[in-house]
Amino acid sequence: MSNGNSRTPVLQNEDWWACFIGWFILLLALWGVLPATPKIAKWTSLAAAFPKGWSTLGTAIMLCVTMGILTFIGGIFMKYDLKNYLPGFLVIFAITFVSMVISKQAFVSKWGISYVLFALAFGLIISNIFKVPKILKAAGQTEFFVKIGLVCMGATIMFSVVLKAGVFGVLQAVLVATVVWFGTYWICRKFKVSERFSSIIATANAICGVSASIAAGGAVQGDPKEVSYMVAWVLVCAVVLILVMPPIAAWLDLPTNQGGAWLGGVIDNTGAVIAAGEILRDKAGNPSKAAVEAAAMVKMAQNVMIGLVAFLMAIWATMSLEKQEGVEKPGFSEVWFRFPKFVVGFMVASLVVSFLIEPAMGKKAANAVSKACKSYRSWFFALCFVAIGLETDFKELVTVGGGRPAIAYWLSQTANAVWTLFISWLLWSGTFITPPILPD
Repeated sequence: MSNGNSRTPVLQNEDWWACFIGWFILLLALWGVLPATPKIAKWTSLAAAFPKGWSTLGTAIMLCVTMGILTFIGGIFMKYDLKNYLPGFLVIFAITFVSMVISKQAFVSKWGISYVLFALAFGLIISNIFKVPKILKAAGQTEFFVKIGLVCMGATIMFSVVLKAGVFGVLQAVLVATVVWFGTYWICRKFKVSERFSSIIATANAICGVSASIAAGGAVQGDPKEVSYMVAWVLVCAVVLILVMPPIAAWLDLPTNQGGAWLGGVIDNTGAVIAAGEILRDKAGNPSKAAVEAAAMVKMAQNVMIGLVAFLMAIWATMSLEKQEGVEKPGFSEVWFRFPKFVVGFMVASLVVSFLIEPAMGKKAANAVSKACKSYRSWFFALCFVAIGLETDFKELVTVGGGRPAIAYWLSQTANAVWTLFISWLLWSGTFITPPILPD
């Protein structure tokens, strides 16, 4: 990966800078002085996209300055090409803003086609049709952006919400994640995909897609190119599943709880999960709140597993995998040096919001902090996906490894859908046990 998981000094370490910036954003949100993110409304005519008029532009500029300064400070210590970084960052931010606006178009929003897909698409168009300018290469800090976003994401996971899922959401997350991880890994190895890449694909498929891909790549020190390809596949797959799974759920006449739980266990992008859940309808033909809530609870329970899975994978890669590769077995302390530190940042942010802010200041304050951090998570993720597109050759995306990893991933995702449907039937259909009541 990058310099984030080695013995790089703390102030030159990308992972630690992701933690510092993410925690600083959390602190500003707690103080109530975090600059706002632009308010973009659902629209059919472009003018309706900006309910606050020209002030939206001012908010966007302030956000750009804030994110630019924070990442620039980290770039000073990590020795970025700062001369080209700033103009490149402005361009990438502009592309991100356009992606956010397009994703709010009424038809696009209805089908849950996320801003991240447009951000990726714009990057791919530039890299595959034109030559990527030097300033964009300098500013396209893919891993740095997504790691900051992941630390911010930690602040959105409150244990009070996870506990609301109760035994059903947690049990489904464990049963699905365990079986799908080992099943996906087995399929990938049968297709002769390397052990490291197989573990990245398995984690993306079993846990939560993009976030898990990055965490797994850091834990096993995987090839950054392979991580980028995995992220791109996850985004494309999410769009396909949004279009396919809700009609199948309706055709199978699944109860809304079960349908939502099925979507939450299979679709790998949290935003896509919610969008797909909103497509499901109750018996009266209205959008099902129960489906959305079940989907969100299951996905939240899976998200919590990121830290544990990354830790276990770091142990496996350090103590077992490298021994098989002929590397001298390192000491157990090496696990800490190789463990992705941004996962520490993710867990610390979650614990602070869950066990310090919420008990001390109340649920309303904790939700406000979580909401602010969630907005920044989205913008940092969008920057990351533009950068991924800028460094991705579309032909390589489908032909890397002779196309075997892509085939293995899609086969595994299909198996995931079948297994998760079975588990959701056991836990949520009411056939065997009474699931929690989530009223529509």
